Amino acid sequence: MRFTIPKPLEGIRTRIMRASYHEHRDPYTGKMSFSHRLASYHYPRFHVYVTEGATEVLLDIHLDQKQASYAGSHMHSGEYDGETVEREVERLKTLLTQAYEAN
Repeated sequence: MRFTIPKPLEGIRTRIMRASYHEHRDPYTGKMSFSHRLASYHYPRFHVYVTEGATEVLLDIHLDQKQASYAGSHMHSGEYDGETVEREVERLKTLLTQAYEAN
């Protein structure tokens, strides 16, 4: 699921990490992304790709349910919409927008 927010003055990296996300580089695409685990295990986790524009930030989020279970693949079982993803989008919008307005 994709959504946009106004570009924060402090920087999106700092803001999203304050929302309990951890930064990592995707080994397959080389893109910088962020993940937020839902339990103490690596999966399930929310996974967000961030693209910064001049005045707004595009966030592309999905829920990784598990790691790829077949050899030679980096694809996984992911949810791109649904109630769980929608709740996390609303949580992020609230946290990131409040943080933006505080500047």
